[in-house]
Amino acid sequence: MTARTRLLDPAVGRAMSALSKAAKQGLGDPALAELVVIRASQLNHCAFCLDMHLALAREHGVSEKQLDLLAAWEEAGDVFDERERAALALTEAVTVLTDGFVPDEVYERAAKHFDEVRLAHLIALVVAINNWNRVMVGRRIPPGGYTP
Repeated sequence: MTARTRLLDPAVGRAMSALSKAAKQGLGDPALAELVVIRASQLNHCAFCLDMHLALAREHGVSEKQLDLLAAWEEAGDVFDERERAALALTEAVTVLTDGFVPDEVYERAAKHFDEVRLAHLIALVVAINNWNRVMVGRRIPPGGYTP
């Protein structure tokens, strides 16, 4: 496996970055945003994005316990609150899409914790990180290239 040197056309990279930035800002919770992008990156096996977003999560005050247990959030007891659990369930449903759609109960659970605008930003954030994961995995970009 070798890394491919050029990631994206610069205009595409700027558009993807703008989507990521707008989604995170619109969600309005930087710590939750990092939990969401880390969970999607775990599911997509994106080492570069994990390395980057774990560092950002720490900067935003996400606890080590949450980072340690994120892959098993459903079994982690009270480490994650209901809002975080709803966001993580939606993240998994949008990322994996094994049934070809997001189950109604997962969407409704998230809608109880996020108004329409924040819910739209949450979904946009999941879409954005899935895009980035696919670029980085597709290009085989190794971890370690991100510096805060």
